[in-house]
Amino acid sequence: MSERPGADELLFLPLGGTGEIGMNLNLYGHDGRWLMVDLGVTFADAGLPGIDVLMPDPAFIEERRQDLVGLILTHAHEDHIGAVGYLWPRLRCPIYATPFTAAMVYPKLIEAGIEDEAEVIEVPMSGTFRVGPFDIQLITLTHSIPEPNALVIRTRAGSVLHTGDWKLDPDPLVGETYDEAALRALADESILAMVCDSTNALVDGDSGSEAEVRAVLMELVGRLENRVAVACFASNVARLETVAKVAEAHGRRLVLVGRSMLRVYQAARDTGYLQDLPPPVTEEHVDFLPRREVLLLCTGSQGEPRSALWRIANDEHPNVTLEEGDAAIFSSRIIPGNDVAIFNLQNRLVRKGVEVITDDQHFIHVSGHPAREELTQMYQWVRPQIAVPVHGEARHLAEHARLAAACQVPQQIVGENGTLIRLAPGPAGIVARVHAGRLALDGNRLLPLDSPIIRDRRRMSFNGAVVVTLVIGADLKFQGMPIITAQGLLDPETEADKLAAIAEGLRDALQPLSNASRRDDAAVKEAARLAVRRAFYRLLGRKPVTEVHLVRLG
Repeated sequence: MSERPGADELLFLPLGGTGEIGMNLNLYGHDGRWLMVDLGVTFADAGLPGIDVLMPDPAFIEERRQDLVGLILTHAHEDHIGAVGYLWPRLRCPIYATPFTAAMVYPKLIEAGIEDEAEVIEVPMSGTFRVGPFDIQLITLTHSIPEPNALVIRTRAGSVLHTGDWKLDPDPLVGETYDEAALRALADESILAMVCDSTNALVDGDSGSEAEVRAVLMELVGRLENRVAVACFASNVARLETVAKVAEAHGRRLVLVGRSMLRVYQAARDTGYLQDLPPPVTEEHVDFLPRREVLLLCTGSQGEPRSALWRIANDEHPNVTLEEGDAAIFSSRIIPGNDVAIFNLQNRLVRKGVEVITDDQHFIHVSGHPAREELTQMYQWVRPQIAVPVHGEARHLAEHARLAAACQVPQQIVGENGTLIRLAPGPAGIVARVHAGRLALDGNRLLPLDSPIIRDRRRMSFNGAVVVTLVIGADLKFQGMPIITAQGLLDPETEADKLAAIAEGLRDALQPLSNASRRDDAAVKEAARLAVRRAFYRLLGRKPVTEVHLVRLG
C-alpha cells in the first residue's frame, strides 16, 4: 500500500478488537494522516504461562508515527485504554479523552513515568474538536462505565460513526442517557459508514437496564442476614453506586476491597460522580463492624488469581474474611475463557459454607453491549451506507453483518485485525492486509507473542525442562558422569535412580563420537540433546526443552 492515505481517501484499519473481544486499536486514514481510536489490552489465559496482559502490536502505525495526529479514547474500560501507558512512547501523539476517562488514564501515565511527556487533552461530553484533517463530534451513549462516547468522524471524503461500546439504557443511573436526537440527526447528513460494536449480535431482545439490576439487588440483599460480598467489574461505576445504595437502604456499610475498585471510586468522585454516597469503610476497619452490617464490593468476579475475592476465598486476605453463613453475589457475566477460574472460585467459597449467588439464579447483571433490538434501532436512526462490524469474534461479526443487511444497509464489510478497508472513494472494500500481531507483557518488558522466549516457556510448561552438564578433558575423554537436572519431570529425592540411569545412558550414547566430533562443541551438544530427549520420551512420554552445557578442561 502507499505510505500515506490520499486526499480523497477514507480508510479504516483495525489492529486489535476485530475478530476478538478485547484490546481495541482502530485507525482511520485520510489526506496523508492517521487517527487512532482506542488503545486497549486483553488478559492472557493459562496457555501463556507468566503472561497476564496482551495488547495489539502497533508496528504499522509506529512506522508512520510522523503521520499520526492523535489518539481518541472512547471510554475508560481496560480493553480501550489499558495499553496507553505501555505503547504511547512508541506513538508520542496527543491523547483526547473526556474527564472521567482522562482521570483513569493519568495513573497509567504516572506508573509508566511519562506523565510529563504525554499530552492529555480533556474534551467535554458532546464536544466537537478537530484533529488534523478529521473533525470530531462526541455523541453520548450508555454503557457500563461513565462517559462512553460514539465518535462522528467527518472528512472531505465522507463521515463515519464509530460507536465504541454502547447500549441503549434509558435509565443508566450514573451519567447521562444516550443522545437520541444527535443520533437521529445523522440520518440527514448521509453517514458513509457505521463502525459498530458486535458483542451481543447473537442475543435477541435488548440488554436491559441498570435500574432493573438495582431493584433485584435491593430485594436480594434485604433477605441475607450475615456478611455479604458482591463481586463485579471494578469499572462498573453504576454497579458500584447500586451496591452503595443497597448497603445504605439495609443499614449496612460499604467496604471497597481491591486496589482497582478504589482507583475507579476515586476517579469517579474526582470527576463529579458518586457525590451523594456516604464514604466507604476501609477494609482495615471492617472487623470492627457486626457481620450483618457489612456489604463488601470486591474485585475478582472473573476468578482472577490474587484478586480481592480470590484472596478472601483462599484465606489469604490480610483484612477480610467470609465464613459459613455469609453470601457472595457474582454481579457480572462470565467472559468466555474464564469459566474454569470462576467455577473454581465459586466452589472454594461453597466449601467454606458461603452461599454463592449468580445471574443464573437472579437478574443481577446486565450487559453493557447492544443486543439485536438495540442494533436494529441504531441502524434505523443513523441509516449508514456501509456497516463495518467490530468488537466481536468472527461469529459475532458475521451475524452483525446479516442483521445490518436485514436493516437495509446497502453494504456490509466483515474484516479482521489487519484488513485495510477503503471506505471512499468508489466501492468500499478490503484493499490490503497489514501486520496485526500481539505483544505480551512479560514482567516489565513487551515481547511479540511469537517470540522464541514465550514459545520455549509454553513448551517447558507442558513438557518440562532439562539441563545437562558435560565435561571433556584435554584428551577428548568425557570426565565423570553427566550431570542432569530435570525440572517438572522427575522428583530428585524419590526418582534419583531414574536420573542416574538416564545419565549412564547418555554417557554410553556419547562414547561412539569420533575425536573430530568431540572437538566440535555443536556436534557434542546436539548428540547429547537428542539422546536425553529420547530417554525422557521412552521413560515418560515427554520431549522436554533440553539445554546442554559443555565444559572443556585444558
